[in-house]
This record gives sequence, structure tokens and C-alpha cells, in this order.
Amino acid sequence: MQRLAGQTAVITGGGTGIGQGIALALAREGCRVVIAGRRIDKLREVVKQHQGEVPLEMHECDVADRISVDALFHWAIKTLGRVDILVNNAGINVAKRMLTQLDPADWDRMLAINATGAFNCIRAVVPHMVERKNGLIVNISSVAGKRAGLLGGVGYNASKFAMTALGTSVSLEFGAQGLRVTNVYPGEVDTPILEHRPTPVSAERRSLMLQPEDIAEAVLMVACLPPRAHVAELVIKPTNQDYS
Repeated sequence: MQRLAGQTAVITGGGTGIGQGIALALAREGCRVVIAGRRIDKLREVVKQHQGEVPLEMHECDVADRISVDALFHWAIKTLGRVDILVNNAGINVAKRMLTQLDPADWDRMLAINATGAFNCIRAVVPHMVERKNGLIVNISSVAGKRAGLLGGVGYNASKFAMTALGTSVSLEFGAQGLRVTNVYPGEVDTPILEHRPTPVSAERRSLMLQPEDIAEAVLMVACLPPRAHVAELVIKPTNQDYS
């Protein structure tokens, strides 16, 4: 029996990495999924990978553009009938990430996508969820959103701390109205974002990292819980990664 049969989900940043993994995992469990992102070619590749009976939909969207986000959710609600699950996964980092190196334009872009992008999506879907008195929002943050470190860099850390506070605040504000918000804090994951590390990542180090499907399984666990159960925060990291 498919555990998410009859459920619907919108996943931002769904064309690669963690978003792709989550989309395919939810779809395998019978969830009707919309993947959204800026690169339509990447979205098409994910749709082609899906083998389930329930269709996997796609829609171009720039989460930093509020008009684009509003259009996405207007279309998604019309197409799906409702949105049960929102996964805020869109996120970026840059190679020159230390304070003395960081281009202010890159700071603005990281905050616009990683933090404001999540706000835009939550703002668009919350009234719909409140009306139905049910909904799950999963924010894919980072361990950098729990403990700032040099690895993430100043802009990424700040944007992920903002996402953490956003999720916690929305949970406090709307929890009594049936909304659950889960902030997920992955450690190092082998995804395309590694291409923007200041120094290349070795194959040996990649082999020790989490894989997108690991995060997908964690999100699937949260999504399959009954509405009475709320996972407020979830840290998942590679066994060898320090978290002290």
C-alpha cells in the first residue's frame, strides 16, 4: 500500500540533488508531486525518471520572484486540487563566501533565494492550508542554519539561520490551525552545490557524504506521520562529520 496515496506536494529546487530525491521518494509512495525550479531542462529529466502511475508534474518558477511564486501556487492548486505538503528546497551558495571575498550581489542573491524564497512560498500556501486546517511544510535548511561555521560562509549561514527562524515562527503562529513545519538540517550531501565549494571536493570525501536519497527518506518519514505528530526539527549528517 502506498503511504501517501491521495496526497499532493510542491517541491522547489526539484530538478537536482535533494529536491529530486525527495520528489521521486514521495511519488513512489503515491503522492502527486509538482517539482518547481528555474531550469526547465532539469525538471524534465526528473519527470523522465519517474516510473509510477501517479503523474509527476513540473512548473518553472523562480522562488526569489514573488509573482512567479504566486503563479506557481495558483497553478498547483488548480491542477492538484489542493497542496498538502510544501518542501522548500531551493538554495544556492557561492565559491567566494568569506566576508572579505563575498560580493554584496551574491549576499543579496543568497538571501533572496534561500530565505526570501522560502518566505514567498510559505506566504502563498499558508492561507490554503489554514482554510483546510491541515498542511505540512518542510524546510530543507542546513546544519549551517543551526551552527554557523566557516564551511558554509557568511551569506549561506545567515540565509539558513533566517530560514530556521522563519520555519519556527510559522509553526508557532499556525500550529493550532493544523499546520506542521519541519526544519531539516542536513550535513554534507553529495549534490551539485558542491561544485561551488572554494576548493574541489575529492572523490574520497564525497564517498563519505550523505546522498540525496538519505534526506529523501527522512522527509518521507515526516510526511508519512499522522497529523497529530509534529517533527519540529531534524538533524541528519554523515557519521564522520563533526557536530560539536
